Amino acid sequence: MNTALVSPRGLALGATVVLWASAFPAIRVGVPGLGVAGLSLERLVVASVALAVVAPFMGVRRPRRRDLPRIAMCGAAGMSVYQLLLNWGEVHVAAGTASLLISVAPVFSVLLAAAFLGERVTARVVTGSLIALGGAAIVAVGGGSARVSTSALVVIAAAIVQATYHFGSKPLLSRYSGFEVACYAMWSGTLFLLPLLPAAWHATSHATAPALASALYLGLAPSALGFVTWGYAVARYPVALSTAALYLVPPVTLAVAFVWLGETPQPLELLGGLVGIGGVVLIQRRGRGTLARQQIQPASVPTPARTTG
Repeated sequence: MNTALVSPRGLALGATVVLWASAFPAIRVGVPGLGVAGLSLERLVVASVALAVVAPFMGVRRPRRRDLPRIAMCGAAGMSVYQLLLNWGEVHVAAGTASLLISVAPVFSVLLAAAFLGERVTARVVTGSLIALGGAAIVAVGGGSARVSTSALVVIAAAIVQATYHFGSKPLLSRYSGFEVACYAMWSGTLFLLPLLPAAWHATSHATAPALASALYLGLAPSALGFVTWGYAVARYPVALSTAALYLVPPVTLAVAFVWLGETPQPLELLGGLVGIGGVVLIQRRGRGTLARQQIQPASVPTPARTTG
């Protein structure tokens, strides 16, 4: 047996995959009872409080004043708008389908980096982007109804704003750890959603127990604990290996959604998901020299390059 798979870092990486995969079915449970606004705010509030408790033990520092505008942008895009769009999309889109659509977020990250950071776009990146976007299009129309297709487009919009978060946080990651950036974004994103407090309070007072449990679980497990386990794992694994493990999020989501919710994806959706993930793999595939250097150099703690649910 490979001892790396049962080591603390391996368990942390596996826990991250399961936690982030379980977020999509949990959203499907929480949205009917709390509504899009209520679930979005309550999840971020729970996560923000949990991260605030952990932050002193993780050595989280106060951000520099000049970084506050960028932090605010990351919080607004990666937390506030992302949660609203994903929750809205999952009103009609199945959990597994949503995870397949969100998995193409790295495509938009690459395109934004090329447009605004001057990063080189190779033929492989262009080809992978076209393949991944084609896969997303197949998933979007695979649900079989106009209502589902429209909601799928909303989930794709969530993937775009998540990509904006990854792109916008890149300069921050040169000065702060990935966990610190996640905390800053979570806290600022919560502040942006505070105007929804009256609606969230009303929804909470009428919500069912499963919906409330879902919001609590989403805040504590995928949002808060997920970033802790991710930070622990990626600090001890080469970046290429740790991020490659996140390709498991969509298939694990499909399995969890089947057991928890009884959801069975359409064959066309599965095909589109495989095509989309294949395009992302092509984009992020690196040469042997790069991988070798990553195997011997300490890994930084980046913000996840794929879905966080």
